[in-house]
Amino acid sequence: MSDVTAESTPRQRLPTPSPSLSQQQFRGRQPPPPGSDPLALGVVIFIAVCFLLVSISAPSSILHQVPEGHVGVYWRGGALLKTITTPGYHLKLPFITQFEPIQVTLQTDQVKGIPCGTKGGVMISFDKIEVVNRLNKDFVYETLLNYGVHYDKTWIYDKIHHEINQFCSAHSLQQVYIDMFDQIDETMKEAIQRDCTRYAPGIEIISVRVTKPNIPVSIRRNFELMEEERTKALIAIERQKVAEKEAETQKKIALSEAEKNALVSKILMQQMLTEKDSSKRQQQIDNEMFLARERALADANYYRITKEAEANKLKLTPEYLELRFIESIANNTKIFFGEKIPNIIMDQRLIRNHLDSVPSKDQLEI
Repeated sequence: MSDVTAESTPRQRLPTPSPSLSQQQFRGRQPPPPGSDPLALGVVIFIAVCFLLVSISAPSSILHQVPEGHVGVYWRGGALLKTITTPGYHLKLPFITQFEPIQVTLQTDQVKGIPCGTKGGVMISFDKIEVVNRLNKDFVYETLLNYGVHYDKTWIYDKIHHEINQFCSAHSLQQVYIDMFDQIDETMKEAIQRDCTRYAPGIEIISVRVTKPNIPVSIRRNFELMEEERTKALIAIERQKVAEKEAETQKKIALSEAEKNALVSKILMQQMLTEKDSSKRQQQIDNEMFLARERALADANYYRITKEAEANKLKLTPEYLELRFIESIANNTKIFFGEKIPNIIMDQRLIRNHLDSVPSKDQLEI
């Protein structure tokens, strides 16, 4: 009976609550895609940067950096590879390939504390010798293959010790410390470069700078005394040269003044002679002009007198003379009054000729 009643009696359902607006929005939204969360993305970037920094700094890292002025060389299993990389970032196999940057620009190696003995047995030492050198980029592989990364120890540090001792043993202390000290730089440079060119051609020696060696105190004091005496002698010589130069200068000044005065006197004398010569020539010209003028006047006068004489000679006829005589008497005619008339001495011929020319009374009457 109970089963029937149970089946026949319908069950009452509880009312289902309606979803809220936020639940409806949540059900309708798709799940966010992976990587779109800013926080997660920042964490990933931070982890990547930290891994990159650790990878660069670690010696067995994948990524490594070659600085400027260097090249990268690599070893794999202890064998030098022929791969040479330029400055920048590069990749390598970690824990298998080893990397080392090698400088190919100018570098200065300082070799310190170099003892040596001179030819006379005196022990001296050089505090510091600087060697400016450079490794050629094209010879990096051959140089490292033959002499390793510390090639400069073989060809610079050890070579400097050897060459300095060779030089000191062949020269005396006087030569090493004073006489030939200025030649040590070039001697060392040539010796090192000669062997490098023969055995390690990639190494170029630019210059060598050698400091003054340290010598025993007693010997240094002797050198200082010698230098003082030499300085005094040089000062005396220089003073003598200065005095000689001053005397020579005074002599040159005196000679210059004398030459100047002589030249001035010569010029003045030449000027006076020139003026006298000009006056003489002017006087000669005046004399010649006067002589020519007087000669011309004399010639003209002579010509005039000659012509007048010729003309008078032509005019001196008896008739002309008589005419001139009569004219002269006529011009000098005087009238005398008195009982006695002065006697006049006349040329009878002239009177006769004059009377003949005057017509007689009879002729007048006729």
